[in-house]
Amino acid sequence: MQQTFRALTLSYKVAPIAVREAVSLNEIACKNLLDKIGEFTDARDVLVLSTCNRTEVYYASEKDLSKELIKLIAIEKGFIATKDVSPYFKSISGHEEAVQHLFYVALGLESQVVGDMQIMNQVKKAYQWAADANMAGPFLHRLMHTIFAANKQVVNETAFRDGAASVSYATVELVEELTRGMENPRVLMIGVGEIGADVCDNFRKSSIRNVVIANRTHHKALELAQKTEATAVYWEQVWEEVQKADVVVSSVPGDCFFISKSALQNHEAGKAKFFIDLSMPRSIDAALETLEGVRVINIDNIRNRSTAALERRIASIPSVKEIVVDAMAEFQTWTKEMAMSPALQQFKSRLEEIRQQELARYLKNLGEAERAAVEAITKSMLNKIVKLPAIELKAACMRGESEELLNGLSTLFQLEKQEA
Repeated sequence: MQQTFRALTLSYKVAPIAVREAVSLNEIACKNLLDKIGEFTDARDVLVLSTCNRTEVYYASEKDLSKELIKLIAIEKGFIATKDVSPYFKSISGHEEAVQHLFYVALGLESQVVGDMQIMNQVKKAYQWAADANMAGPFLHRLMHTIFAANKQVVNETAFRDGAASVSYATVELVEELTRGMENPRVLMIGVGEIGADVCDNFRKSSIRNVVIANRTHHKALELAQKTEATAVYWEQVWEEVQKADVVVSSVPGDCFFISKSALQNHEAGKAKFFIDLSMPRSIDAALETLEGVRVINIDNIRNRSTAALERRIASIPSVKEIVVDAMAEFQTWTKEMAMSPALQQFKSRLEEIRQQELARYLKNLGEAERAAVEAITKSMLNKIVKLPAIELKAACMRGESEELLNGLSTLFQLEKQEA
């Protein structure tokens, strides 16, 4: 029996950054949560996705496990009371609705910056973690590969991924606006993860020429600096560089690195200085804004920016949704065919049982060569007999009429009732 596919979601659409921060999961936490879900629930086909904009769990189960999952997330994050975060979670209990939501999230239809290209890589990583944890069954494997195929179709057939309308590009646009009028503004990029690398790559295409990169692993900073025409500094110099920079952009999670108000004790009063926090949890203290001339911008402040690329993406949304409709229809057909497999297998087993009973009555009177011939002939006949109803059931799936045929097959051959 195929259990109902469900989703538990918390996103930027309803949850402020402080709440998203409280339930944000890094790679290790996502993997730990997968293990906990496997140990303490009956959920199958589990996918844990956590980005700066959302924390979600997709799963298959007969019942809604939202309360249990929120508790497990809280335990993983080190707090017990869930009353402050629970209201921001939304439970999607409808099978088709949950499937569609995963399509929309993976393709970038639900992203803060429409068509964000980073989300697909994040979904792929989440899928790999699920597979590594043995939490992905045939249903999730097929669903994910259907989504990947739909994404390829979106890239090839629409303008939904054209241009550079992403969080990283929006960040560079913002820096250009903030520093307009400054002579050769100095920008410090802290962290060279996926988003940090994308920001630096976009700086290379901008009017900003004085970009400094700091990262705990220096050789990664050096490689990125060489690629993007920036300057790499050692991590030990990061605080010195924070003081020097006109704009500081951080993509390092706040539980690893944090810029507090006390770190800017030597800030020159009145001098314009901007901090852009792309981290989750946040790595820049909002209290910095109490210093004269200092402004802090977090990821919620970086909204969709009016660019030609973004306008093309928005215009492509109907085409992307049509691709999703077709992909979901194909996936639904496969799901129904999978639901029929047990009935077809029972039908074949029932015929095999009859074949064996009849052969037992006659084979004892035949020679070795004759036995082999009869065995081959009757097996071939059985396979051909099974093939016809299999074809008819597949056609019935396409018409949405498979239930009647399954009922007839079960009645005729006294098969156990299989629930789709």
